Amino acid sequence: MSPVAVHAEAVADAPAERVFEVLTDWPRHAEWMPFTRAEGGDRVGDEVRGRTGVGPVGFVDTMVITEWREGRRVAVRHTGRVVRGEAYFEVVPEGAGSRIRWAERVDLPLGPLGRAGWIVAGPVVKAFMTLGLRRLAALSQA
Repeated sequence: MSPVAVHAEAVADAPAERVFEVLTDWPRHAEWMPFTRAEGGDRVGDEVRGRTGVGPVGFVDTMVITEWREGRRVAVRHTGRVVRGEAYFEVVPEGAGSRIRWAERVDLPLGPLGRAGWIVAGPVVKAFMTLGLRRLAALSQA
């Protein structure tokens, strides 16, 4: 396995607590994260399950919550067959609004082939993460 890191940020004109509330309402993921539906708990040790894909083509991403700081941060360990590694979302007050951060450290499969594929996939993943956070920011303002 070869780990890679990717992160994205966005600014919201909404308080951190409100952004975190929308962020961790797992069924609402479909409203802001492209091609993804999710469900799960709200405390350390709870499972979160996400499905990313279009129609019948996709994968299930299982995770375990490893950190939960109400209104500020949630971290997970990816435990699925396709995605393994760690991730966190953090919402920090900034001015009258907040800054949203999403970071992933993912273990790439397939050794050098996986690393080569990441050269193409990495920027696409980051673009979708950024798009998702911008949509989350807008949704939190509603």
